[in-house]
Amino acid sequence: MMNEQDIEAIKVLLASPKKIVIIPHRNQDGDSMGSTLGLYHFLIQLQHEVTVISPNEFADYLKWMPAADKVLLFEENHEACEPKLNEADIIFTLDFNAFHRTGEFMGSFLEKLDRTFIMIDHHQLPDDYAKYMYSDTKMSSACEMVYHFITQLGYENLINSTVGTCLYTGLVTDTGSFRFSSTTSTTLRVAASLVDKGVNSAQIHNNLFDTSSYNRLQLLGKALQNMKLMPEYKTSYITLTQNELDSHHYQKGDTEGFVNYGLSIDGIDFTAIFIENKPEGIIKISFRSQGDFDVNQFARNYFNGGGHINAAGGKSTVNIEETVAKFIKIVKETKK
Repeated sequence: MMNEQDIEAIKVLLASPKKIVIIPHRNQDGDSMGSTLGLYHFLIQLQHEVTVISPNEFADYLKWMPAADKVLLFEENHEACEPKLNEADIIFTLDFNAFHRTGEFMGSFLEKLDRTFIMIDHHQLPDDYAKYMYSDTKMSSACEMVYHFITQLGYENLINSTVGTCLYTGLVTDTGSFRFSSTTSTTLRVAASLVDKGVNSAQIHNNLFDTSSYNRLQLLGKALQNMKLMPEYKTSYITLTQNELDSHHYQKGDTEGFVNYGLSIDGIDFTAIFIENKPEGIIKISFRSQGDFDVNQFARNYFNGGGHINAAGGKSTVNIEETVAKFIKIVKETKK
C-alpha cells in the first residue's frame, strides 16, 4: 500500500479541481494503457481537467478501450502536448519509473519539468523524480496498484464499470490471464471486485486476444518456425527480421505475446525474442523466465534494459546476427 502520509497529502491535492496529466511508458501495453485510462476515468469524476499523453502511437488492439481516442501523442504532436505538461498541477507517471522509458524525445522534456510528479509503478530500481511514489515490485500490475490507490483515497465507490474495464485489462495482460507467479489472492480478489462492478470479463478477453488479423497469425507462424532451442541451457529464442515483418504487413502490436511461446516448451525456463526495427536502428528484445532466473538483472547487465524478475525488455544497437551471437555467448557463460 502507499505511504499513509502521502495518501493524506494527495487527498488534499485532489480536493479541488486541478490540471492533471497522466503519462504511460513508450510503446504501450495493456497494463500501461489500462492504468492510465482507469485513472483518467476516476479523476474526471472528481471534476479535474485530465489529459492522457502517450509518448508515441499505441497498438490497434488497445484502441477499443474507453477514451483511447482522447489520448494525445507526444512524438506526433508535441506542440499540443508541451503546454499541457507546462501548465499541469500534477503529473502521474504510470507503469514506468524512469523518464527514459518515455523515449529520448519526451524523456528529455520531462527531466527539465518542475512539476508535482506522482509515480505508480511495479518495476525495480525506481528513479528519484516523483514527490509521491507508490512503488511495489510484488504487485501484479500497475492496474492493480491504481485500484489500491483509489480505494486508499476512500473512493472505491467511484470505481465504476468504465474504470473497472480499463483496470481489468491490465490485470489480464500483465498476469498472462492470471497464470504468472505475480498473481496473488489479492489480485484475484481485485479482479472479482471489478466483475462485481459490471466489468464484462469475456468481452475484454475477446477484445484483447480474439481480434488478430490473418497477417498477424502468419507472422506468429514465422516466429515459431524461427525458434531455436538451447536445451542444455534450458533456453529458447526467436528472431524476426525487418524483412519478415514487412512481408507479413506488420502492424504495431502484432508481436505482442509472441515471446511467451518460448516458455511453453517442456524443460525451458528462459526465452527471448529479438525483433529488428530498422527505422529506429535497434533490435528490440523481450525476455521471459520461469522460476528464479532473474531476467531483470540479465537485461540490465547485458542489454540496456530491465523490468521484473520473470519479464523484462532490452535493446541492442548492433545487427540482429551480432545481437543473437552475443546472447548465445552470455547464456553459455551465465547458465553453465
